[in-house]
Amino acid sequence: MEVDADRVNLFGLDRAGLEAFFLGQGEKPFRARQVLKWVYHAGVIDFDEMTDLSRAQRDRLKAMAVLSLPEVVERHESRDGTIKWAMRVSNGNCVETVLIPERGRNTLCVSSQVGCMLDCSFCSTGKQGFNGNLSAADIIGQLWLANRELAARGLAVTNVVLMGMGEPLLNFDNVLIATNLMMEDLAFGLSKRRVTVSTAGVVPGIRRLAEHTDVALAISLHAPNDALRDVLVPINRKYPIAMLLEACRDYLAGLGPHRSVTIEYTLLKGVNDTLDHARELAALLRDLRCKINLIPFNPFPASGYERPDMDGVRAFQTLLLNAGYATMLRTTRGDDIQAACGQLVGQVEDRTRRQARYIARVQAEAAA
Repeated sequence: MEVDADRVNLFGLDRAGLEAFFLGQGEKPFRARQVLKWVYHAGVIDFDEMTDLSRAQRDRLKAMAVLSLPEVVERHESRDGTIKWAMRVSNGNCVETVLIPERGRNTLCVSSQVGCMLDCSFCSTGKQGFNGNLSAADIIGQLWLANRELAARGLAVTNVVLMGMGEPLLNFDNVLIATNLMMEDLAFGLSKRRVTVSTAGVVPGIRRLAEHTDVALAISLHAPNDALRDVLVPINRKYPIAMLLEACRDYLAGLGPHRSVTIEYTLLKGVNDTLDHARELAALLRDLRCKINLIPFNPFPASGYERPDMDGVRAFQTLLLNAGYATMLRTTRGDDIQAACGQLVGQVEDRTRRQARYIARVQAEAAA
């Protein structure tokens, strides 16, 4: 995508931002409603087609603003119907976006950063390093483009999870604008329960989120104690589990008694998948309104981890169910196109040199 630095990309503005934009141009704020309906309800991104604006207003918009989307550079479809797009965003790198179709719902997994600052040991995205935050337009553009493809089949995205590349709460402002648009009636109109922000445990971000929105919250936990989580999710050394769960309880306190947090737990063979780990997890979460998603590990080269056998996974799930937790076993989707959880890589010009170190390690192990 080409971005004109002299013009505002209106995909990067939520309703409040768009109203402020028009007021700054001496226009009435209701112009924001008109543009939002054209862009998100009618799918129109050519100002000349916005016929309830005068010719002079359209010409001013063309001079001062753009509606610029990410560029789809690759599309892959899995045998199970999962679709993965590689999209070139405004800084020239590519991120990946995944659509998971299920009966009665279409869930879109959206990226929020180019690569990831965090280096969770079992996630291939983290091995790509990091090259910056996505703009709000980059984030919302992923959803707009997915909806455009689905519209040809009379369908639409029903759920959005910010679980793609990146840590959403380390790109807070842009993620907030994008989630506002996802829930905005004049835009995508998704329920607050159907827009989920997933975090590896950025505690200040969770607390800040509570001040601005009521989206669903998911926590990438993956371990029932600090010693193990320090290894798997290094940000735990800064924000340990007790601090993280306290922030989750406080977040829920502002949402009412019927909301819960989703706990994401990737099962790694011989690492965090024993029944003792399940018992420890059940005890850890006893004071938190939550449901648990169990995710059998999705392998990638030189990860050092293996997927556990399914009998052990089901035993882990059964123990949690018997302890009173709603516990779902996530079906692996899109692994044949490297679109499963933890497998997204994109095309990242790595500022951290982490990607080069990882590639060197893969090559050394292959040669050994």
